[in-house]
Amino acid sequence: MKKIILYITLPFIGLMIANLYIRKPAYTGMRLSTDIASHMLFDSTLTVPSAIDDELRYYFERHNVEDEGYEMVVAFANGRRHLVEVSSYVPVRNIGTWRDYQREGSALLLDAEGRTIIGTCHADTVETGVRIDSIGTYMGDFSQIKAHGHGAYYRPNGDYAEGHWEDDRQHGFGLELLQPDNGEPHLRVGDWTTGRFMGERMRYTTERIYGIDIARYQHGKGRKVFPIRWDQMRITWLGKKGSRNVSGTADYPVSFLYIKSTEGTTVRNRYYAGDYVQARKHGIRTGAYHFWSVRTTGADQARFFLQNTRFSKGDLPPVLDVEPSDAQIQQMGGIERMFQHIRVWMNMVQRRTGVRPILYINQMFVNKYLSLAPDIKRDYRVWIARYGEYKPDVRLTYWQLCPDGRVAGIHGEVDINVFNGYKSQFEEFLEEETIK
Repeated sequence: MKKIILYITLPFIGLMIANLYIRKPAYTGMRLSTDIASHMLFDSTLTVPSAIDDELRYYFERHNVEDEGYEMVVAFANGRRHLVEVSSYVPVRNIGTWRDYQREGSALLLDAEGRTIIGTCHADTVETGVRIDSIGTYMGDFSQIKAHGHGAYYRPNGDYAEGHWEDDRQHGFGLELLQPDNGEPHLRVGDWTTGRFMGERMRYTTERIYGIDIARYQHGKGRKVFPIRWDQMRITWLGKKGSRNVSGTADYPVSFLYIKSTEGTTVRNRYYAGDYVQARKHGIRTGAYHFWSVRTTGADQARFFLQNTRFSKGDLPPVLDVEPSDAQIQQMGGIERMFQHIRVWMNMVQRRTGVRPILYINQMFVNKYLSLAPDIKRDYRVWIARYGEYKPDVRLTYWQLCPDGRVAGIHGEVDINVFNGYKSQFEEFLEEETIK
């Protein structure tokens, strides 16, 4: 009987003594509600909130199994979350820090920042476990006592991040769902570098839908004129940066083409009509774009564009190319004034053609100004110029990925674009958005 009492009381005495050796944290760990704790610690499946259904739907509309991380997003959409099982039993010798003792097996400890870690140790190093801090909970692999390897981070508001971690930061491929209190949920899938989201690195394959945009420059400069050989047209080079991610050899058909028609209220592309006829003759889906000017009104520019552009059944939606500098925006009376003129142009062209125009802008414009016009961002498709390895992190129809591509049959450099989706999505786009 005495031995039984001794076995019962010794662990409690040991815990009291061990408590003296554990440094007090700078702040207490986050208190998990019963609901959050039950999801995080005991259940590997969750019901996806309806608020993020639209984000997931958009992702799956634009991706397929060939894209990196597709399976991870599928699992996430089905309610799967990355979880780590921790032992409910921690030996007293593996609680806190003991002189000249190396923890082995399940352990409870604090790191230098006062974060609580419950995990599995080998040779005094945490290999996997759960770490709780003041704003969330990390579950996954560790190196020493830092998040390192595959893991996931949960926050009480529903934010979730999963993927590869190095030195306590997301680094490498992963996904992240952000659910801000005052905004719409946003799903990000792609690469991180030391905690900074870089974007989705697209792999260029023959399954992608590629296109180009041309103006008078593709016909030569000055007195030098180079004809376009339409029967030879193939995309053979995706530019210096884009070619890094080509699977195999770049040799893609031109599935869509945009031709510059007008600029402002006085400039017309003298090659537009001939290029339009040849593109349609060779079975290339064709559209026209207007280059925006800050010197005249949106109404005048819309009339000029409509008077000098052809619109036939099956043509792609018209495009408004907006690329002003900050100084030019001020010249037009400021960004809100310019947006008013842009709305007029879009409305007039939509009434005439029967389809919603597309807005062509660059990444700088997106970052600085597009959020100031939520109706334009919501109601119109976007075509973005962003030259680099990473796909823009916004909803878009086309991505102009480089200005220095090569196309057989065209002299000089050409803008190369990729449709945001695959064949089925492109066919749906042609069915719903082209001129009837």
